[in-house]
Amino acid sequence: MKYQELFRDENRQIQERYDLAMERIAQIPSESAVKEPYRAYMVRLAQWAQQIDELLRLCMRDELEACSLNELQAWNERLFADVMPEHYGQSFANPAFAAQRLGAEIGPLLAAFYAQFRAAVVFACECRMTEITILCETFLQIYALFEEEVPSAESVRDVLYWFFSDYTDVTLTYRLREQFDPSLSFAKDIIRESDLTDLRYLYRFGEYVSDSELKVAAYLNSLPEETIEKMARTCTEGYRKGFAVMRRDLAKKSTVSIRYELGFERMVRAAIRQFEEMGLETILCRAAVWSVNQNGGRKIGYHSSSPNPQFDYDHRYDNAIYLDKAFKERKLGVLRTAYERYQKEAARYAGPAVIETFGEDGFTPVNHAEALALSPVQEELAIAYQNEAMPIINRYVPGNETSFTILAFPLPAIGKDFEEIFAETIRINTLDDEEYSRIQQRIIETLDQASFVHVTGRGTNETDIRVSLHTLGDSRRETNFENCVADVNIPLGEVFTSPVLKGTGGLLHVERVYLGNYQFVNLRLVIEDGMVKDYSCDNFADPEEGRRLIRQEILKNHESLPVGEFAIGTNTRAYAMAERFGIAQKLPILIAEKMGPHFAVGDTCYSWSEDSPMYNPDGREVIARDNEISLLRREDVTKAYFGCHTDITIPYSELGDIVAVTPDGRRLPVIREGRFAVAGTEALNDCL
Repeated sequence: MKYQELFRDENRQIQERYDLAMERIAQIPSESAVKEPYRAYMVRLAQWAQQIDELLRLCMRDELEACSLNELQAWNERLFADVMPEHYGQSFANPAFAAQRLGAEIGPLLAAFYAQFRAAVVFACECRMTEITILCETFLQIYALFEEEVPSAESVRDVLYWFFSDYTDVTLTYRLREQFDPSLSFAKDIIRESDLTDLRYLYRFGEYVSDSELKVAAYLNSLPEETIEKMARTCTEGYRKGFAVMRRDLAKKSTVSIRYELGFERMVRAAIRQFEEMGLETILCRAAVWSVNQNGGRKIGYHSSSPNPQFDYDHRYDNAIYLDKAFKERKLGVLRTAYERYQKEAARYAGPAVIETFGEDGFTPVNHAEALALSPVQEELAIAYQNEAMPIINRYVPGNETSFTILAFPLPAIGKDFEEIFAETIRINTLDDEEYSRIQQRIIETLDQASFVHVTGRGTNETDIRVSLHTLGDSRRETNFENCVADVNIPLGEVFTSPVLKGTGGLLHVERVYLGNYQFVNLRLVIEDGMVKDYSCDNFADPEEGRRLIRQEILKNHESLPVGEFAIGTNTRAYAMAERFGIAQKLPILIAEKMGPHFAVGDTCYSWSEDSPMYNPDGREVIARDNEISLLRREDVTKAYFGCHTDITIPYSELGDIVAVTPDGRRLPVIREGRFAVAGTEALNDCL
């Protein structure tokens, strides 16, 4: 059954509305009722809608598949030209340009709607006529406001507010369905049915296709089948191990989602088959394209590289248009109803398998004052929504019944050594579990003697921080640190704990670190009793801009966050790779966290699953699953969680000492001058 047949009845029902909207939009370019400068905006959006209509008709007739590579590349350029860096300065999608041309109050609102309208590319490729129709009808509402005179910014905002609010039951409900319903097989059908050696298939997803996606797909096509199978098996076997380690019953589940970046389809196809052999049907859910489903620009689902990170950055808080208390309550109500509707599908869901990428040059954002931003009240509402949504989600998808796995591969942007780095990454992802488990157990035996750990930097790194540990009742049966090998978190190589907040404090300093899409320069966090009390970075000439970036991207708009994790990375092989190829600053946190000690701010590693026992390979229970804040769930769950967990690593090259300090004052070295000092860990220093 072709994917569009799923929407045949729905499309028939809305066909008349769609045709009427498109007919009216087609008249706009020849009209003069709207005066300049607003007419230029209206004509641009009318032309965009006509372009989407043309694309939709191609997809509904299955004619896009017959296009040549050159024709598909031309379509790709047409669809994304307006937000490409070379054109973005003169694009109405740019809030700075829109404010300049259309007014400081109205311009950013119209830019936000244009940014949302761009999601119609996805809806056309998936033959979802309803979403295109409601976008077009809203555009016509906005157009009507300007036909006689320039409306107030409040009038424009009202139209957009009710658009996003009224259609939340459509946009949020579908988002939930596509996360859990394997019958929505758009991307999976492309991957399973296409000739992956014919790179035209990449243009069928409705995503931006850059040289990166083309080069990755071509490179994977050059690899032998056994290598592809090994890459996929690392992912699927790590996923299975995650359930085994956490003593959760995978047999109760029947679906798994794969999140990845376009270009890796050959590996994903192998993973789909391997998961089927495990009894799991794969779901491929696209990263959210509706503003109401996005979270500060994070991409959760399959996606391509961005045509312009600045465009994404400018629009990450477009929900400022509609986020108020009434909207928060409506969204929570829709979420409850949607989960009730898809409760059977949610109950079958086992969790995500995530394939990350790394290697792109760091993006330094420009803070456009014209871009929409959340007010302090809206920031509180966003946090309140997350806190109130999690119990709903956890009711239908209990955290103690699911697991995940995550691993990463390089992109061609990493440089001329791409193929060598890719091969070395495969080796790092498949290191010997048993060897590392033995070595890490020696480290844990030392750490478990301590009441706190003292971490210091070396050279120009100013880190000086104390980490308080839980008191063990019986060290023969209990431990503070999890022995982490290659299961949920690949590559292997860390021991970690949830610290006691009281007494945890000092300065955490990293000279350069990638967190998400941004590179932070001289990041400093001041910790007091386990809470972030102050922070700074040198990304901008104005220190306040740096503080704002940290608050948004690390603190996730919270006033403060607790230290949810302390870990010691042991994967010196990864560090050696980084040094050999000079790519330390390009590695994702997934690998970087294994290359030295790291601290996570936000929730603990066990959030929403603290009451589920966790055991190390030696049988001892990891008792450090809570801290003073996560324990508040027993009184008020909304006070216990923050909905984020961001790891910050001190690389070996900046690391001084890690010392376990016992209750009687003995200082047991774990790392001395960046080298492992515990007996039985000497092999880790070979790569250093």
